[in-house]
Amino acid sequence: MNRRSFIKKSGLTSIGLGAVSPVLKKARCSGHAHASIVARADHAVVETTAGKIRGYQDHGIFTFKGIPYAATTALQNRFSPPKSVTPWTGIRDALAYGPICPQRPNKGWASEEYAFLFQWVDGYQGEDCLRVNVWSTRLDKHAKKPVMFWIHGGGFFSGSSQEHPSYDGRNLSAFGDVVVISVNHRLNVFGFLDLSAYGDQYAASGNGGMLDLIAALQWVKNNVENFGGDPNNVTLFGQSGGASKITTLMNMPLAKGLFHKAISQSSSVAKIASREYASALTKNVLAYLDISARNIDTLHQVDYRRLIEAAIVAEKKVSESAVGKKVPRSGWQPVMDGVIIPSHPFYPNAPEFSADVPMMIGSNRHEWSASIGDSAMEALTDEGLRKKLMERYPEKGEAFYQVCKHIYPHAKPVEILSFLNPYNPMAHVLAEVKSAQQQANVYLYMFAWETKLLDGRPRAYHCSEIPFIFYNTDRCATMTGATEEARLLSEKVAKAWINFARTGNPNHHGLPEWPAFKQSNGATMIFNNVCEVKRDPDRAFRKFYLTL
Repeated sequence: MNRRSFIKKSGLTSIGLGAVSPVLKKARCSGHAHASIVARADHAVVETTAGKIRGYQDHGIFTFKGIPYAATTALQNRFSPPKSVTPWTGIRDALAYGPICPQRPNKGWASEEYAFLFQWVDGYQGEDCLRVNVWSTRLDKHAKKPVMFWIHGGGFFSGSSQEHPSYDGRNLSAFGDVVVISVNHRLNVFGFLDLSAYGDQYAASGNGGMLDLIAALQWVKNNVENFGGDPNNVTLFGQSGGASKITTLMNMPLAKGLFHKAISQSSSVAKIASREYASALTKNVLAYLDISARNIDTLHQVDYRRLIEAAIVAEKKVSESAVGKKVPRSGWQPVMDGVIIPSHPFYPNAPEFSADVPMMIGSNRHEWSASIGDSAMEALTDEGLRKKLMERYPEKGEAFYQVCKHIYPHAKPVEILSFLNPYNPMAHVLAEVKSAQQQANVYLYMFAWETKLLDGRPRAYHCSEIPFIFYNTDRCATMTGATEEARLLSEKVAKAWINFARTGNPNHHGLPEWPAFKQSNGATMIFNNVCEVKRDPDRAFRKFYLTL
């Protein structure tokens, strides 16, 4: 079946713009079409609550980058809740990505194969980083298009809205006729240093990064109509750390009503930091900087590079201490303060604040691909696997080995090792507690498509689904191979995300029927060259893993 026949048969022509749109024909995934950029003083000008901005058109898609949604966080505003943007006169340019939050160097560049796959765009660092980027097919306040709000990964300590080429929103906006928005916010010590013990002015400092996201969503509510979006149909979607930020937002009273659907991709967070853990991080930061309660305000004068040094040292010390071993995920993260975040996001139950918000939740088959950057791991033997499991789980390693070999009798030892991560079991756990509320549908998925690049060793690795969701498989050729196989799957995956954003239901003609998840049915959509729904495919593995 050729591409045109597939699109017609699968029903993909029903997306927003109708039959394969002129915008999409120009954009495609490849980026090899003739240049079509329009950037003029009087073109792509939009009014916002702070003043007018000017963007540009990229293959028909109106594009705006680096729009400030809240005031600079530098110096006097460090560790405070985000402030309103000071309005400007005239027209402000929104043509290039803004600064990213200061953060530690990206260690991924040290691995040639990871660098090849991801092709990171590190950007430039600065504390004036509270910026959003917008892609839209039409600047019409009456268009009421679904809004898809992307939150980047990198835990709560690194990353940005532009760090991966896969994050570019042009093709997704064109394919789905949706408004795509991505966001930068404060991270690590800048967004999550809990100074509440040092004065009322710092009461919210431990959750500053999450309050930034609230401010960005409030900006969307107040401004997105002028970009063609519907402020009453906003879907959050994010991966890894971005997904964890989404599950946290779902338990923040201040976020209620600012979004209406949520998609969590590869999140392992049901709990966040306690006051004890956050306090330990803070004490280590202050000790490194030789700052005490008496001169706490001198934190505002510390160079941001020195703050990053302190944050790295503090994170290492706390993770090695007793308090660091009491948390499911160490490092910088929000703090359960009882006010801004009243309880753990999804433990023991899903939050009541967002009970009526439909969700999609999922993970990738080989999140911890064990042989990226180490081809020798492909030769791992059964005995080698047993040894690694015994080292990691001294008391249950042998039993775990027997369980894995029984459940996955045909999997290579290196593949089994790649399964041993919290993302797959936690996706099911989050779906269980969400569906138990019986107030909104939840859809569970697993992305299982394996790249052929690097001899196929990465498999369905962490982040590998993102180019498919953004309809960027050709733009991200070093991840996907830019094959027709990848393009066809991308049409199915992107359409599911778009339909969910549009209606709360990801089903479409290109997929088998995807039932809403219930504990009784365990319905899980497996995204692969042949997509299929399975009933709780990893049940035995998950049950044992959660006892470790």
